[in-house]
Order: sequence, then C-alpha cells, then structure tokens
Amino acid sequence: MPANSRTRRYWLATLLAAVVVALPGVSAGAENGVSWEDVPYAESDIPMELQKAAEDVYFVIGRNGVPDADNQGFMSNAGFAVTEDGVVVYDALGTPSLGWKLLSKIRSVTDKPITHVVVGHYHADHIYGLQVFKDHTDATIWAQKRYAQYFEGEGAERRLKQRRQALFPWVDENTRVVRPDETFGERKTFEMGDKRIELVHVGPAHAPDDTMMIVHGPDVVFSGDILFDGRIPFIGDNVDSQNWLDGVDRVAKMDPPPSMIIPGHGSAEADATRAIEFMRGYITKLRETMGNAVDKLQPFESAYGNVDWSEYEGLPAYEATHRRNAYNVYLELQGQ
Repeated sequence: MPANSRTRRYWLATLLAAVVVALPGVSAGAENGVSWEDVPYAESDIPMELQKAAEDVYFVIGRNGVPDADNQGFMSNAGFAVTEDGVVVYDALGTPSLGWKLLSKIRSVTDKPITHVVVGHYHADHIYGLQVFKDHTDATIWAQKRYAQYFEGEGAERRLKQRRQALFPWVDENTRVVRPDETFGERKTFEMGDKRIELVHVGPAHAPDDTMMIVHGPDVVFSGDILFDGRIPFIGDNVDSQNWLDGVDRVAKMDPPPSMIIPGHGSAEADATRAIEFMRGYITKLRETMGNAVDKLQPFESAYGNVDWSEYEGLPAYEATHRRNAYNVYLELQGQ
C-alpha cells in the first residue's frame, strides 16, 4: 500500500477516535474509542495492560503459555519508547488484532508519529501484528539481516497455515507476513532527539536474527527471546545454544545496569536476575545432559528418559516444547 494511502487511513482512524472519545458518556476504553468495525481485524477482548518502564517507555506483557484460543495469541511481550522525534516500537505481537490493540495503546499515550518498528526476531508470535503498522502508519520496519532465514523453505507458510487454524478468527486468510523495510548487521543506532535507541544483534541463539533494543537515557532493555521468565522457552531446530548462553551473559553484564528489562516472554523486572538464572540453568542443563549423551553415542530416547526434569515439569509450555527442546539441542551438539 502506498505511503500516502496508509497515512490517510491512519489519520482517519485517529480522527474517528478523537470524535468518539469526545462524545458525552463515551470513554477512551481499551481501544482508545475506535470501533473494531472500522478495521479488518477480528475483535480481541483479551486484556492488555499498558505498563510504564520509565518516563516515556511503555510495555505490555502477554500470558505465559503456547498460543491458543484462551490467550488469543497474546503470549509474548512488546513495547515502545516515545521520543522527541517520534515513537519507536519493539515487536508487534502475534496477531493483527493484537497489533491493533498495541497501536491503540500507543495512541492513548501520544499522537507523535510512529517512525520505527523493530522486530525482535522473525517468529510468528512476534510478527503477525506487523501488518497493522505497515497499513496504518508510515513507520519503517527494521530487522536484523538474518531475518531472511525465516523465509527459507516452507516453514513460514506452514506456520501461518497452522496459526490460521489455532488462532482463528484473529489470524485468518487476510493475515500476511510482512518483511522489513530496512535491515542492519551487528548494531544500529537511532538518534531520536532526547533519546538514543540502539539495536544489538545477539543471535543466532533462539533465532538467527535475535535483536535486543536498548533505550539509552532511561536505560530500558527489550531483550527479546534471549530471556524467558516463568515458562519453558521454545528452542528451534536452528538453535545455537552456546551463543544463547553468551547472549544471556551479555545482558547480565550490561554497564550501566538496565533500569528495567522486558523479556520476550514473562514478567518485566528492574532486577532480571531470576530470568537470567532460569535461562542460564535451563540451557546449561540441556547442553550438559544432551552433550553427555552425544559423547557416549547414546540414543536420544534413552538419554532423555534418564534425566530428571522435575524442576521444570510444572512450568507453562513444558508439555508443548520441552521434549522437542532437548531433541533440538541433542541434534545441534551431534552436528558439532
């Protein structure tokens, strides 16, 4: 869609919001007064609380677990920083409906233009909301250049087909995967007047294009899926578990220490020690147990069955992801 057309649609939605909010007896509400009938997305009624990390820096926290009808796909985190020169958004959530709710949350705080949308990495639970920002704003979408690996083979299309079933009607036949407008290598900095926004490539780890966003000044860090808190992470078949551990250590050793760290999943904390220790312990245990099995030429089934995993069994996403995580680390180490 041409930029001028997207601009017209954005200002139409903004004008409608202002008119509706101004009517007697009508409050802004969760969607800032804009009716779901005015956008081509299925209504999402799942609560989305906007939280403040620091002055002009905000975030939302999804539910822990795997995407399903109960959470409507809202199981990852996102946020944004308001600067003198505009708004920088980090991640767009896992459905267009959630992307619209996030955009409405931004508009409840500021009417400044959204200038950048940063993709933490190309996985379904973070990117299906991108089409909202593509269609309703003039923002430039940024990703680390290794994002392109997401589109190799049939994986991206297969995942979209699966989510159209698991998350219908919030992901439907009109949902599309939006590619970035711009890419970067290892680092990229945006000078945004009163704030400096830095993107740092910390992959390949959870994904090839793992990107951390640092809002300098308030020193807020959006770590992406380098950190999970309170649930079992997803470890894909292209994992680099050692580099993932290095990324976790990188967050732990940041100087100055962050005032707040917002992980890709789980609660945000001023002190991220719990999330750091959880991720370090989980990945280390996978590497040690599966590495020992590989060294002894032990088949995966018997190796997996001989390990005591009880410390993780009660956590969200354990049943859905843990066994596959162990298998993918086993294959990774087997190939080294």
